[in-house]
Amino acid sequence: MLSTLNPFLIPEAGVTDKTDYLEFDIKDNSDAIRDNAYYFDNPEWAEEYLIYCHRSEPFKSRWEAALGDVSQKIVVDIGCGPGNIFSTITDKPKLLIGVDVAPGSLKFAKKAGYLPVLADANKLPFKSGFADIVTLNAALHHCENMGAVLKEAARLVKPGGLLVTDHDPQLSAWNYKGLARLLWYMRLVWYKVIGHGFHKSSVQQKAALASEIHHKPGHGVTPAFFKNVLEPLNFSVDLYPHNHEVGKDVFNGITGNVALKYKIGHLLSGRNPSSKTSALSIMCVARKFNEVQ
Repeated sequence: MLSTLNPFLIPEAGVTDKTDYLEFDIKDNSDAIRDNAYYFDNPEWAEEYLIYCHRSEPFKSRWEAALGDVSQKIVVDIGCGPGNIFSTITDKPKLLIGVDVAPGSLKFAKKAGYLPVLADANKLPFKSGFADIVTLNAALHHCENMGAVLKEAARLVKPGGLLVTDHDPQLSAWNYKGLARLLWYMRLVWYKVIGHGFHKSSVQQKAALASEIHHKPGHGVTPAFFKNVLEPLNFSVDLYPHNHEVGKDVFNGITGNVALKYKIGHLLSGRNPSSKTSALSIMCVARKFNEVQ
């Protein structure tokens, strides 16, 4: 694995071959890194996350349409988890590098064809401008500094290359107001009463919530966030708000249906559930110009 990766590494990168993955030094081991490593290192939790969040037909259709033909590409998937994107889509890149902080997830990713790398997304061990495509799916909101991680991801993209992110909560959709905001926080009390939420146990639920750094009212991504970070770095930026259960039709401006619980939250917050600003996520497809614009 190291011989394959060597041409793309910065000279000072310190690496340890762990057999199942390559581990690079993480100098600033933040709470976010520790929380995500803990949750996604659990093989049962990581596999559930993959199956229930990233194996749907709309997910596959949306990502395949965004990426196009990847067969001859060098791809870096940051926050790859157990192989969220490329264990689901059909085509496989020429070289697929998966970056995460959880060894358990990287072992899954390796089975899905990734070259697995444990590294800090805030300071990656790679040279600038070597990747044809860089992807981040449901990754930014797990990081303390979303802008720094997005900027670091953009650094890896070669001229003419592509940067694609998705499945991060849109601030305007999740920023519940009034009664909706109260109900959002009351759900945490309900989780404690029943011993779990979506997950099977209170321990799993607590770990999952701890890893979701920016998935809460008042947090999330915005169109301005993507444009302000990427346009100064010589990218064209196209944004596609959606409600998850919509596939390639998102590129025709379709946001998809919103589930009843979210529709109620929007209405109680005084906003139109069908508006683009009420869509749960924003897919960002950014192309790096071949020349400085």
